[in-house]
Amino acid sequence: MSNLLQHRFARLLTQIRGGFAPPHAKASLPQGRWVLGSHRESAGVLALAPLLAPQRPYRLYLPVDYDASAPMPLVVMLHGCKQDGETFAAGTRMNALADRERFTVLYPEQRTLANPDRCWNWFDVSSHRGDGEAAIIAGMVRAVRAAYSVDASRVYVAGLSSGAAMASILASCHAELFAACAIHSGVMFQAAHSVGTARHAIEVGSKHDPAKAAVEAFNLSVRKAGAMPAIVIHGSDDGRVNPTNAEQVVAQFVHMNRLAQPAAVVQTTVKTRGAPHGAGRAYEMRDHLFDGRLLLRHIVVDGLEHAWSGGDARFPFNDPSGPDASELIWDFFEEHRRDARPASDRRTARGVAIV
Repeated sequence: MSNLLQHRFARLLTQIRGGFAPPHAKASLPQGRWVLGSHRESAGVLALAPLLAPQRPYRLYLPVDYDASAPMPLVVMLHGCKQDGETFAAGTRMNALADRERFTVLYPEQRTLANPDRCWNWFDVSSHRGDGEAAIIAGMVRAVRAAYSVDASRVYVAGLSSGAAMASILASCHAELFAACAIHSGVMFQAAHSVGTARHAIEVGSKHDPAKAAVEAFNLSVRKAGAMPAIVIHGSDDGRVNPTNAEQVVAQFVHMNRLAQPAAVVQTTVKTRGAPHGAGRAYEMRDHLFDGRLLLRHIVVDGLEHAWSGGDARFPFNDPSGPDASELIWDFFEEHRRDARPASDRRTARGVAIV
């Protein structure tokens, strides 16, 4: 074959491959480094699928200036249904933010064997005690924290949709691991215990009382760990996960943190309303302060449907209009650290446990 024909054949082959490449393969990703792995946890067996191996893969993003001798924060990002770690990273642009702000990002991934739509099984009853997939992800966090340069006081968890539901579970059942959590378009802890009740919860809200869920979460882990800061983001026009769920998530965290800080005075204020800098969608932000300390932020984005606010529209479940959820979440996370001391030692002058 002549050089000219070889060149034309190579170019045609490249065009054909490009046409069949998945959307995320065309995305321009930051110049950090991906590390692929998997984690198995004995407590990770699902009640609905007891024969499925309790193991899930993950992608770990190490930012451009990752230094094994300098511990960095870790953000755990849990994708929603019909997503994976790579598309979730590209849509949320979280890796670019990690490069700029210097933190690592862990993307646990659901297996199609565990859920055909790659949804996290947050409604499996094993999750009500922090087992099932919650246990696998918690074990994954511990393993990554031990193997890489991670600041254990600055580990955070965030998720979208079913990933947000799993983030609620992790923040409730494994509070000692996380300094704060972010729930984007999700449901509260123990919102459902079956496929049927899960459908009811996402359509109209959970039948479970947020206050009772808060008590159970407090007894499972918050009693030992102290208060759990949370940022809750939801679209006013979400037709997949009813915005009522965001109200229930907020109510659960208010009750949880009151149990953790019983003497605290709780104040709720509307911080801002309107599009930032005249761009993007308008939104309302309500802050719940415990003795003047921000522990809970609730953001409702006007007109946002079931999508990551401010995400890359080239990828499903992302709305480019903003506000930028990734920026809002990281700004909130930066304010919080997890105190590693026992809860009995974390006291203010008034005898109130602090994080």
